[in-house]
Amino acid sequence: MNKKNLTIALSGLNNIDSPGPGIPVARGIRDSKLFESRIIGLAYENLEPGAYMHDLVDKSYKVPYPSDGVDSLMERIRYINKIEKIDVLIPNFDAELYAFMKSADLLKTMGIHTFLPTLKQFEERHKANLPEFGKKYDVKVPFSKPISSIAEIETLNDDFSFPYVVKGKFYDAYIAYDKEQARMYFHKITAKWGLPIIIQEFVKGTEVNVVALGDGKGNTIGAVPMRKQYITDKGKAWGGITLDDQNMLDLTHRIIGSTHWRGGMELELIKTSKNELYLIEINPRLPAWVYLAVGAGQNLPEALVQLALGQEVQSFKIYDIGKMFIRYSYDMICDISEFEKLSTLGEL
Repeated sequence: MNKKNLTIALSGLNNIDSPGPGIPVARGIRDSKLFESRIIGLAYENLEPGAYMHDLVDKSYKVPYPSDGVDSLMERIRYINKIEKIDVLIPNFDAELYAFMKSADLLKTMGIHTFLPTLKQFEERHKANLPEFGKKYDVKVPFSKPISSIAEIETLNDDFSFPYVVKGKFYDAYIAYDKEQARMYFHKITAKWGLPIIIQEFVKGTEVNVVALGDGKGNTIGAVPMRKQYITDKGKAWGGITLDDQNMLDLTHRIIGSTHWRGGMELELIKTSKNELYLIEINPRLPAWVYLAVGAGQNLPEALVQLALGQEVQSFKIYDIGKMFIRYSYDMICDISEFEKLSTLGEL
């Protein structure tokens, strides 16, 4: 059978100590036995390592931040599409998803397919809305409260006891053991991600995660649970292992079935000593450790491409238990001329 040739654009090329999902998603797509692919990287910064990984990314383009305006981002995508004829676009950052979800119909007119959550799904799983999400879908979530000023930290005593978690609306989370730490983290996160800040009850237990893919009709195409084995100072998994945990899978199926989730997701969970599962976060895209799922037998990036193209996709039934991933640093040697091309011409 001849493989179909596809051109797939994706972002999240910052394969650093707080890695984006772009490179592991590209690896999963490269592993596909169903189609050949030309990978187009969408880089927001000149030093995103993925732009220089020519074995995985065929060509890279600088794109403006969504905060610069949806119109300018779409104008750039239109320019890239005229050259590359993109079949599927996979955004991999939370902060850019809104722009691409809002522009899904426009992208379709360009011949570009996406498979993203709906705006309703995206909004209701926001950290600030998680308590309501828990009530609506009967999921245990830690008590949380959004705040918009440093003064509100003084009023939290009625609702929270230390320690509690201070979280950004997109990324970053820190455990505060006193008000001084809470104020410090408030300023640190606000400077990076803006308001609101979410204060969340600290639940003691083991952090576990699930990567999953929903077809938008209530079906779970794939789901692989994992426990972090090595965590960086930024809270990122630098090593993990697949788990045999039916409760985690049942919860994932229930959430995808109830919400009719469309696209990739990561569930961040706390498993208590009583084996209770608390949902602390839903990330609305495939995570940076998604290649563990590929290695365990569920190529979710490949399935995501198929769903974007409107193809029928069979759900994965099994995965390998006890598969590990170990992340490592690697010094790529590049020529300054490549950096100059990307920074001056916006293409590499």
